[in-house]
This record gives sequence, structure tokens and C-alpha cells, in this order.
Amino acid sequence: MGGWKLEVFRMFIYMAFPVGMFHYFNQPENYESWVTEVREKYYPKEDKEGRELFLQSVEEYNRKIEKRKLEAMKHGVEKNAL
Repeated sequence: MGGWKLEVFRMFIYMAFPVGMFHYFNQPENYESWVTEVREKYYPKEDKEGRELFLQSVEEYNRKIEKRKLEAMKHGVEKNAL
């Protein structure tokens, strides 16, 4: 219908569009601003107070687990001794 000129135009569009998008989105100005914005959104800066609170709660949880295990072992030994 359109002849060879239409086919050449379509082939140009098929090849130029991905190359153009690759070129645009890989420019350092565009890429760096987008990456820093997304990084700050999903990975905010850590505050030291929150980190300390988290580590304290983990240590407390581990102590509780260890205490339960020791009590279970103690009760197991007592049952075997009787």
C-alpha cells in the first residue's frame, strides 16, 4: 500500500525510538537527579537514636530466647533426674 518509502520510515521509527529513549534516559543529568531522589525516598538517612533503639530491642529479644532455651534445658534435666 505505502510502498518502500513507508517501510523505510517504519524501520527508521522502529530503530530510532529505542535508541532515542536510551540516549535520553542515560544522560547523567537526568539519571543522577532521578537516582538520588529515589534513593532518598526509599532509603532515608539513618538516625543514630533509631539505630540504637533497634539494636537494644534485638539484644533484648535474643536474651529472652536464650532464657527460654536455658529454662527448657533445665526442666528437661530435672525431668530426666526424677
